[in-house]
Amino acid sequence: MNAASRDSNPNEFVISRVFAAPRELVWKAWTEPERLMQWFGPKGVTMPKCDMDFRPGGMFHYCMLTPDGHEMWGKWIFREIEAPARLMLISSFSDANGGITRHPLNPQWPLETLSTTTFEPQGNRTLLTIRWTPLNATADEQATFAQSHASMQQGWGGTMEQLENYLKTV
Repeated sequence: MNAASRDSNPNEFVISRVFAAPRELVWKAWTEPERLMQWFGPKGVTMPKCDMDFRPGGMFHYCMLTPDGHEMWGKWIFREIEAPARLMLISSFSDANGGITRHPLNPQWPLETLSTTTFEPQGNRTLLTIRWTPLNATADEQATFAQSHASMQQGWGGTMEQLENYLKTV
């Protein structure tokens, strides 16, 4: 199951999927760097490098490599960690040194976004829901984010598919 919706906040992007894996395993796939490196990112993109300091205030800094060899860096700053139920973080594009940068293909994308991921047990399955909103964004950045929901659905759909495939192997 894969669903995306807009709730009362038109800028909020929400996507959910049920995975045929227990919550603890889905949590580990999201919070252990050696697992994240095996599935996180759009289809065709790999994660050759990452560092993680998994604690509130800590950072996950990673490099994604596109099929044509282009590096894209990103980072998460962990705000709240409620294992194995909820993860709240600030997400941004980054440079190799961990600085915040603009989206490489969209200069009107918000510099920072707030992402809350929940992991709800459903028997031996897990409902994963991501809620994503612009953070400290200008009106233009908020509008860009809101207008990008269809492409985010496609990108996150591919990422969720990669997670689903990964979970089948562990």
